[in-house]
Amino acid sequence: MMPIDPLDALDAALRSNFRLFVERCFVHLHHGGEFLPNWHHQAIEHALGQVLRGEITRLIINIQPRSLKSLIVSVAYPAFVLGHDPKKKIYVISYGNELADRHSSDFNSVVTSDWYQRVFPNMRIKKALGNEVTTTERGYRRSTTVMGSLTGMGGDLFILDDPQKAVDAQSEVRRDNVNQWFSNTLISRLDSKKTGAIIVVMQRVHMNDLCGFLTEATDDWSVLRLPAIAEEDERIPIGVNKFHHRRAGDVLHPAHESIKELKNLQNIMPPETFDAQYQQRPVPVGGAMIKREWLRYYEPHELPERTHRSKVFLSVDTASKDGAMNDWSVCTAWLFHAPIYYLLGLVRGRFEYPQLREIIIAEAKHYKPRIVLIEDAHTGIALAQELKKTLNRAVKPVPVERDKVGRMYVQQEKFFAGHVRFPRGAPFLPELERELLAFPNGPHDDQVDSISQALNHRLSTYTLDNI
Repeated sequence: MMPIDPLDALDAALRSNFRLFVERCFVHLHHGGEFLPNWHHQAIEHALGQVLRGEITRLIINIQPRSLKSLIVSVAYPAFVLGHDPKKKIYVISYGNELADRHSSDFNSVVTSDWYQRVFPNMRIKKALGNEVTTTERGYRRSTTVMGSLTGMGGDLFILDDPQKAVDAQSEVRRDNVNQWFSNTLISRLDSKKTGAIIVVMQRVHMNDLCGFLTEATDDWSVLRLPAIAEEDERIPIGVNKFHHRRAGDVLHPAHESIKELKNLQNIMPPETFDAQYQQRPVPVGGAMIKREWLRYYEPHELPERTHRSKVFLSVDTASKDGAMNDWSVCTAWLFHAPIYYLLGLVRGRFEYPQLREIIIAEAKHYKPRIVLIEDAHTGIALAQELKKTLNRAVKPVPVERDKVGRMYVQQEKFFAGHVRFPRGAPFLPELERELLAFPNGPHDDQVDSISQALNHRLSTYTLDNI
């Protein structure tokens, strides 16, 4: 039996395994730099494999910057596809010439390398000029820009990699131009409307960006959304019958970007920007139900002294189920000095029932509230009953009289009038603002529930003026 040549074995592995092929492309383009493998690479590669096999023909990948998305999708994938089928006609489209040129240069470097020619001996280049590489089988990879001319041209696969700059997406005219260009021009350039594929890979930049436009128009798109920080427990496909189990709070790629680094970004970036570009969850500019310009703040020296006119209270919103580690519980502390509501503090976490009870007791000892308000639902029912026996404070179960949206709707006037004040620079403030401005379209609303419950107290039977 002839011994197996290790080089032949490596070539065979690169030919059949896209994940290994991506890593080899990285090493080639980064001159031996260290490749940090991560599950999100596998998730992207698996989705691209589904396109290659014809299982899906419309794919959106939403992921943060600097995640190797362009290397995988715009460089390695076209090289892999043409290696297996040199007849394929591929377009890679970006928002500008500089980006398109860089992707083309990387692609050209890969397919003209000795190792690639060895891995794919049937893929031979007839012409490599500028942003176009043509094979001897009349296939090609052409690179152009959004709004660039596609007249008379057709293709089997269109890849849109960052089709919109973040700053351009803030212009309604420019957003509409891109969306209409896709609908009126690009879609008609597929040689086969049935088997031709389109891949859009980008960070979200606006609610009505190209991804928002496409998913709103049709359900045909498969969407792989990969937020920088997981907002809920997820099971993400990374292969055939293989999944990555991601827990809420997990960072996308901790070896590349830690939770500390992401939190620092959260604190310095506008909430709308971070939520869109890193969480892939754009919110309306300026806020949805509560507008950013309505938010008011106070410095410590501006806080009124506690007098007979100043009433301190707690507002507690509990998780929907005891021990539900994917649900949040929130306790907000308030000082009401008519007509202003000052938020004093906020505690938020996924607490088991005993821990939540001890936290509320500790908050009550610290703030010495006149009353503790607890939603009369879920675990709040038992918690209110127990705290009545434990605390030397009034504890009031609050009946749920409206849905979440309705409860906040009637409190808009207080925000508009500047009667709600938040402590400037508080560590919990960035996350609180994100949830508040996104409501009711955000993934969580526990902090909003605690706030609306607090602000609603003077409009119901448990007014603080009577205690």
